[in-house]
Amino acid sequence: MSVKDFLFELGTEELPPKALKSLSEALEAEIRQGLIGLLGDDAVSTATFKAYAAPRRLAVLVTDLPTEVPESRSQLMGPPVNIGYDAEGKPTKALEGFARKCGTTIDQLQEVNGKFCFEQVHPAQPVAPRLPDIVSHALDKLPIPKRMRWGSSRAEFVRPVKWVVMLFGDEVVPCEILGHAAGRHTRGHRFHYNEEIELFAGKEYAASLKEKGMVLADFAERRELIRSQLLAEAERIGGQVVIDEGLLEEVTALNEWPVALTGRFEERFLEVPAQALISTMADNQKYFHLLDDAGKLMPYFITIANIESRDPQQVIEGNEKVIRPRLSDAAFFFETDKKRTLASRRDALKKIVFQKDLGTVFEKTERISALARRVAEAIGADAEQAARAGALCKADLVTEMVLEFPELQGLMGYHYARHDGEPDEVAAAQNEHYMPRHHGDQLPQTGTGIAVAIADRIDTLVGLFGINQPPTGSKDPFALRRATLGVLRIIVERELPLDLRTLLDAAARQYGNLPAQATVVDQVLDFMLERFRAWYEEKGISVDNYLAVHTLRPSKPLDFDRRVRAVAHFRTLPEAASLAAANKRVGNILGKLDTPVEPRVDSALLTDPAEIALAEKVDQLERQLKPAFEAGEYQQALEALAALQAPVDRFFDDVMVMADDPALRQNRLALLTRLRNLFLGVADISLIAG
Repeated sequence: MSVKDFLFELGTEELPPKALKSLSEALEAEIRQGLIGLLGDDAVSTATFKAYAAPRRLAVLVTDLPTEVPESRSQLMGPPVNIGYDAEGKPTKALEGFARKCGTTIDQLQEVNGKFCFEQVHPAQPVAPRLPDIVSHALDKLPIPKRMRWGSSRAEFVRPVKWVVMLFGDEVVPCEILGHAAGRHTRGHRFHYNEEIELFAGKEYAASLKEKGMVLADFAERRELIRSQLLAEAERIGGQVVIDEGLLEEVTALNEWPVALTGRFEERFLEVPAQALISTMADNQKYFHLLDDAGKLMPYFITIANIESRDPQQVIEGNEKVIRPRLSDAAFFFETDKKRTLASRRDALKKIVFQKDLGTVFEKTERISALARRVAEAIGADAEQAARAGALCKADLVTEMVLEFPELQGLMGYHYARHDGEPDEVAAAQNEHYMPRHHGDQLPQTGTGIAVAIADRIDTLVGLFGINQPPTGSKDPFALRRATLGVLRIIVERELPLDLRTLLDAAARQYGNLPAQATVVDQVLDFMLERFRAWYEEKGISVDNYLAVHTLRPSKPLDFDRRVRAVAHFRTLPEAASLAAANKRVGNILGKLDTPVEPRVDSALLTDPAEIALAEKVDQLERQLKPAFEAGEYQQALEALAALQAPVDRFFDDVMVMADDPALRQNRLALLTRLRNLFLGVADISLIAG
């Protein structure tokens, strides 16, 4: 089968930089799926796909793509043979109808497995005419939240389309895509080579753009070039460039021909908290900052220009001129904010609504303060400092700096609290109570920060559930799932003896009149414990380990985690499968009873050696493991319970549980209840797979 290279390029106005990579990946994936649908997995698996993405273009190159859809055959099954003809030997209407449907005559039909059958032959067909539909469908499927129109065209895309290239081999595939006729002409760099470049083969696409058009179409190549330029510039001035991967991706999406240039700003700006300067440089100007050997911010920045200037110093000076007023603003805001204490700003929070049914941000800080005090007392932190930190924790929201740079909330609170002379932990908690801000982020370090972080999230969870606004499958505007995982991470990783139910009760009492007041604690507890499922799946712990513990609903996250890990360890023991099966059997027996059985065993009614042996072992383990259960040493407990395998197996082999004698039967059920309760001291291991 012959093959050719297929190239599709869509030329546009500048594409959204933060969406460029995802658009490129989606376009490649959709074209791949379209070709698989046309040619099949086997034919497409021999082809090679390469996506290109630059500010003004999306492209996909498919090398060694078959030129034909091969001939294929399919069978259409019709009515059974025994109803194909009537008693006189004439075709029935069912048979005639089937032949018409197949576009053939009855004599062309075959008999297969007792039915009439028609074999359809699908002749080979060229791939080229099908490519435009595949591309159009792929473009329609791209993840574009809002499409736009331009000029008088009714075509819609994320940005106006300027040209289309579609080559199969060395020939243009005639078609119209988004209002433009496909051709073989791409365009070079907007400033260096704003002219058409004629293409004769897909494989020459990237090289032609690079050598003639001064465009690096390969996103990954462009990104790594920028990275190497940043490192080289940093080495030149003796600093360490901080390469944020998100910023690097965005800058890569903004430039076709990247050139790194280093600028400088006045050292007086270094008196402003470093993160404020960094945010100004990164968020507003897309600059990379540098640190010295001590990890302190240097008065330099690296910018990525989209041109190779004959006078780079002029470009540098232009960037320095642009950043100076932004840094001056930050310095002005910082000095202005320091003229007032955080405490004096709290009244301004009374004018900011947290949520229309839950009051103001000021009221929220009052609740956080009281709840943080309780948390601090429970974990051995300073309750007074926790209450103070909770009261101040949102005050920086009304500072000039945070109003201008919202991403600095918390961090500026820390700096202002230090300036105000607040205790170190109170100051640290202003920033720490937002931690973890995202998946994998660091946790608060101080006891005060921990207390406020937990209190803030618990208050939000109870409030939103209390007004019947839990997150839905697609919407979580208050990030309650993230808040829950934050609480769980803090408690488990910091090994805190906190009980969620106790905290939720306290938070609910502070609200006092929520619409769902009667059920809110159970609702939130269920929601929070359910978050553990994803937690353990991510850690590679089987979901049935989680379910074995979740069925008991332990409300202390640290205790929950220890139980799950103990079950995971228990499953590695040779006795685990047998004991899990036995627990399931016991659970089934006890579950069929109309009333629960009291776990009181009369030793005088123990007659069979197997039940005597089991009862003695259960007695021994109940006494032995009581301290382990109280100390939360669940792994040790389950290891000890593994010794029950032999007596349990023997019991079920030799003893009839549901004996005819009611007293004997009840006594054996009581023994099984005690056996089951031993395991339920850790988890319901009947739920773990064998």
